[in-house]
Amino acid sequence: MMLNLVYVFLSAGFLAGGAILGYLVRQSVAKRQLSTAEGQAAKMLEEAGIKAKEITLDAKNKAVEILEEVKKNEKARDEKLLFQEQRVEKREDQIEKEAQEIDSEKRRLLQKAEEIKAIRAEAEKLRQEELGYLEKISKLSREEAQAKIFTLVEEESKEALVKRMSKLENEGYEELEKSALNVMATVIQKYARSHVSEFTTTTVAIPSDEVKGKIIGKEGRNIRSLEKETGVEFIIDDTPETVIISGFDPVRREIARIALEKLIADGRIHPARIEEIAEASKKEVDLKIKEAGEAAAYDAGIAGLHPKLLYILGRLRFRYSYKQNVLLHSLEVAYLAGALASELGADVACAKKAGLLHDIGKAVDHEIEGTHVKIGMRILEKFGIGQNVIDAMKAHHDEYPNQTIESFIVTAADAISAARPGARKETAEKYIKRLEELEALVNSYPEVEKSYAIQAGREVRIFVNPEKTDDLGAMKLARDIAKRIEEELKYPGEIKVNVFRETRAIEYAR
Repeated sequence: MMLNLVYVFLSAGFLAGGAILGYLVRQSVAKRQLSTAEGQAAKMLEEAGIKAKEITLDAKNKAVEILEEVKKNEKARDEKLLFQEQRVEKREDQIEKEAQEIDSEKRRLLQKAEEIKAIRAEAEKLRQEELGYLEKISKLSREEAQAKIFTLVEEESKEALVKRMSKLENEGYEELEKSALNVMATVIQKYARSHVSEFTTTTVAIPSDEVKGKIIGKEGRNIRSLEKETGVEFIIDDTPETVIISGFDPVRREIARIALEKLIADGRIHPARIEEIAEASKKEVDLKIKEAGEAAAYDAGIAGLHPKLLYILGRLRFRYSYKQNVLLHSLEVAYLAGALASELGADVACAKKAGLLHDIGKAVDHEIEGTHVKIGMRILEKFGIGQNVIDAMKAHHDEYPNQTIESFIVTAADAISAARPGARKETAEKYIKRLEELEALVNSYPEVEKSYAIQAGREVRIFVNPEKTDDLGAMKLARDIAKRIEEELKYPGEIKVNVFRETRAIEYAR
């Protein structure tokens, strides 16, 4: 029992001593580890201090370098500023010197100008005194002496003047005519389109005179219905197998012609059928008008026109001027104007459009008051056509002055199309009246002895009395007559004025 207690106490003592020994060992190890960490920390602090000193030293060195660079740049800038200041001062000195020289030169020139004015005044004074002296000696005023000298020179040099004027006039005319003919020949060669004049259809052939009775109808009801639906007058007289359609509107005449032909072919002629056929004929003519306008614009190469404007243009298909179809004439003018503009370097598109639309007013001139030119201008303005095109088309009948080269071109193209042989026909009364007006105008001059209008009025030959005028006067007379013809008469194309002066010396030997 005691032994067990001893063993227990001994075991407890050993355990307590082991615990104490373990604790002491652990403390020792911890102290050694702590000393090691503190050493490492101290070492790290030492290294950090060394590195901080190095960084500080580097920073100081860089700061010194930057400071030196700044000082160097500042010195260079100061030197540059000093150089520029020196240049500016030098330039100011130079400008001031030049300004002084300019002022000096200005004063010298003003002085010279004053001297020149004084010299001119003195010269004018001397000239006036000399003129007065000459007038006193000659007993003539300055104007009288001038007129007398001119008269003497003209009389002495009349023959030379006439020859020189004739030579210059012939050379200039020949050169201009040659140039114009070259341009016209080129244009006409380019324009290869055939042109056929058309005639307004005013009569309708019928199979037999028995059809006339059907057209008239019982108590005239059929013909009244026809006139009411078409707006024209049907003339049925003794002319065999023919019905005449009379009306101012060419479109209405065309509708009436188509309607009558359809009724005759159908054989059923009564008011209800007439109304039906007339309505169908109107639609057919409207379609023809639309197609004609579109085809004309397409052939002329002009795009972008308003459909209503194309419809108005198509109405010219049934409009005639001096037996010439106006739509074909407008298309021809468009081609010629475009070719002329191309040759002369003008606006081709403007010239072609103005040429195609120059007679657009004729489509409605029987419905609207005013000349076809003014009506056409209003139509083109309404549909937004450019002012350059309106300016080019409005001068083709000299109602307005030519303002652009395109206006001259359209006028020339219109004259070429209208005045060429076979293009237009006029009544004998108008033709004779035009010739009479031409001869009457020429014969109104006292120097004219006889005159003859020839070449269908395109040339007038004038014989003057040689005792009433000389060669120079004959040239002046030709110009005066040509000018009056341009101002007072209306004519297609141009009129050639030929003045003849002949002196005959007759003597008899006996």
